[in-house]
Amino acid sequence: MIGHIIGNVLGQGTKVNGHVVLMERNVLDFNDFGATVINSIQDFLGQQVSLQLVSATAGDSNNGNRGLVGEPAYLEPPLIPILPTVIAGEIKFGVTFHVKEGEGIPGAVIVKNNHLAEFFLKSITVEDFPGKGRIHFDCNSWVYNVTKYTYDRVFFANDTYLPEDTPESLRPYREEELQHLRGDDVSRQLEEWDRVYNYAYYNDLGNPDLMSSLRRPVLGGSDKYPYPRRGKTARPPTKTDPESESRLFSLDMNIYVPRDERFGHLKMSDFLGYTIKAVAKSLVPVLQAVFDKTPNTFDSYEDVLKLYEGGLPLPDIPQVQALMQALPLEMLKSILIPTTGQRSFLKFPMPLIIHDDKWIWKTDEEFVREMLAGVNPVVIEKLKEFPPTSNLDPTLFGEQNSTITAEHIERNLEGLTAEQALDGSRLFIINYHDALMPYLSRINSTSSKIYATRTLLFLRDDDSLKPIAIELSLPHPEGEQHGAVSTVYTPADSGVEAAIWQLAKGFVAVNDYGVHQLISHWLRTHAVMEPFVISTSRHLSTLHPINKLLVPHYRDTMNINALARQALINAGGIIEFSVFPSKYAMELSSVIYKSWNFAEQSLPADLLKRGMAVEDPSSPSKLQLVIKDYPYAVDGLAIWSEIESWVTEYCSIYYPDDSIIRDDAELQSWWKEAVEVGHGDLKNKPWWPKLNSLPELVHICSTIIWIASAMHAAVNFGQYPYGGYLPNRPSLSRQFMPEVGTADYELLKTNPDKLFLKTITGQLQAILEISVIEILSTHASDELYLGQRASEEWTNNARALNALKRFGSKLKDVEKKIAELNKNKSLKNRGGSVKLDYELLSPYSGQGLTAKGIPNSISI
Repeated sequence: MIGHIIGNVLGQGTKVNGHVVLMERNVLDFNDFGATVINSIQDFLGQQVSLQLVSATAGDSNNGNRGLVGEPAYLEPPLIPILPTVIAGEIKFGVTFHVKEGEGIPGAVIVKNNHLAEFFLKSITVEDFPGKGRIHFDCNSWVYNVTKYTYDRVFFANDTYLPEDTPESLRPYREEELQHLRGDDVSRQLEEWDRVYNYAYYNDLGNPDLMSSLRRPVLGGSDKYPYPRRGKTARPPTKTDPESESRLFSLDMNIYVPRDERFGHLKMSDFLGYTIKAVAKSLVPVLQAVFDKTPNTFDSYEDVLKLYEGGLPLPDIPQVQALMQALPLEMLKSILIPTTGQRSFLKFPMPLIIHDDKWIWKTDEEFVREMLAGVNPVVIEKLKEFPPTSNLDPTLFGEQNSTITAEHIERNLEGLTAEQALDGSRLFIINYHDALMPYLSRINSTSSKIYATRTLLFLRDDDSLKPIAIELSLPHPEGEQHGAVSTVYTPADSGVEAAIWQLAKGFVAVNDYGVHQLISHWLRTHAVMEPFVISTSRHLSTLHPINKLLVPHYRDTMNINALARQALINAGGIIEFSVFPSKYAMELSSVIYKSWNFAEQSLPADLLKRGMAVEDPSSPSKLQLVIKDYPYAVDGLAIWSEIESWVTEYCSIYYPDDSIIRDDAELQSWWKEAVEVGHGDLKNKPWWPKLNSLPELVHICSTIIWIASAMHAAVNFGQYPYGGYLPNRPSLSRQFMPEVGTADYELLKTNPDKLFLKTITGQLQAILEISVIEILSTHASDELYLGQRASEEWTNNARALNALKRFGSKLKDVEKKIAELNKNKSLKNRGGSVKLDYELLSPYSGQGLTAKGIPNSISI
């Protein structure tokens, strides 16, 4: 205080100390992946980085009453020779502000970077401001050289204001910041330092300039191919198709997303981009050189197991040297294995599905258990009518109803008739028939050879399921309009019939893999979330409470989606190469998007829609599960309940009255644009929630958080534990069921395992797919899980901070309850004979392949 008085007397103003935490860009340099962040502290001293406080309480009458701007302050050297990092990769600098009388209390700060390199500004803290005390600015943004901007970079203190409550002197800064982020007046190609959030169609997947076979339809903007919008990049159109956006070079992963959507700092999505490039361009020729006398086909299950137990031999060929140069050191360490006399490579971690028993995956028990507790537990439905019927247009597709009869299934219904089992809610279905049949002729014109499948399941008294019939269907050979040609298979445990049954299950697994990857995973989490990310940044200020609620659940989503467009879901990319729909993969997901319904994405609504639950007002969840031992639903409802409670408590702080929601201009603009532009192809659907009340706001926000966190975790982090062993979850099939009298049918009698491996995913596709899903299933070291925040000072509202602590505490309780359920051996679906506990919705995890943990966001 004495120092403040002396400073004012001398006319120098009050000196106020603070500190700045930042990191420099080379933390993301893959050639120096573990490097110290800042090479020289001196680079940022002097007048390289300036900070000017902006008043929240005093306006400048000469500048439209905007908040008064203080004198520039600069980063200072540490008081000790070597300033310790806050955490790995972050540096803490001192700063001294000179505050003059009458400048008021700051609510924002202008930051200017005169250094050539960009840096990541984590936070700014004013230690003891007169009349206020400590003021914290949670920045979390990349700041480029001042020449890259036509405006000042402004960061707000961690206050929370609804638009109408914003201090008058800060309102222009708030409004202008949103205008800059919208960038509606920017028509040029966007560069890495741009901060523009805008929408575009999925018109950048094809590459018609390279070859006509890589042309793909534009997804979005039409009734034929509707799709959620993706982030705008504004690259020029292709020469051969003005409707398609040109692509980057195949090796270039630097596709534009707003820079703050690429947080980096050990973030696995950036590492993923580099690794995918190496896998796609360098690993393929090595694999082609390695494969032996039966190229692209595993000879036996023992050959498959070598991938986990010994690795493939590393030949001394030029392609290997190219691989060594292309792969980052961390990946080389993971795939190279020193062996006696030679090096081997591609020794993958042992997938949990075969960790204790190499053959459990082949059993009917495990086949159906994964439908409730595997990586795709969101498809199973209660059968509503028997035989199953089709919703396909009979004028286009003829008769498509199921040919499964009571005679097919009644010997496996434990004494019940088909009608009794149906009425008793004992029959369930995995139904891919209608989704795939319209595309089957086109898919089967490629190297893929698949069926549209229906799988009927019976619920036993112990709440476990058993498969009772599989129907494999193809279009009529004389044309789709003539209906389906179907064959029904039933369980068998010996002879050629058992081998045929195993193949039938394999064809179902192929369907499940593709639908899971393209629909359950990509479409229903990654793709549908991006419009909400964009609309939030365009319309909800960082000062807005709903921005602070939702933004942690958007971390890295735009970035990982952009990388996917460049190397995974693009024409000729890894998905088209290794998953059965081939070049029709994304087109198929567009057709499925037509029936996507936001109102059905909350877990309770989804379970009711699929008939997996009924309403029960006496239950805490207001639902009663039809299958009580349904691990995804049991754990998911516990997580959903805590999300909804947290969102309710948080939103109630800022919206004590529904009229405040209706009058909140930013909030209304956010939801309107997310619906009408971000999901514009479905904007006229009557099921979109209104946003006029607290319950509606809570439901919308809870659903967004659920999709981004728990739903994505459930369908993502089990990919390698279950699908890392491709025979369990094959990504494609290369030939149909063998017919009697053929050589393959005879092989089925003598060596059914060899025919199974000949039918499903080959070596090359299998290894590429395993390489990718291993990365996708891995938690990064800096993962933030549900209930966690990057900063403890994300807001200065004590009620909100305490509510988040309660949310985290309740999630810990859920974690304990899940662990207790997994110990209950009477719950056969939670682990079964495979001894793989269901933990995908257990909230927290360590780093690596853990098959557990719910990150805040779709960050990989």
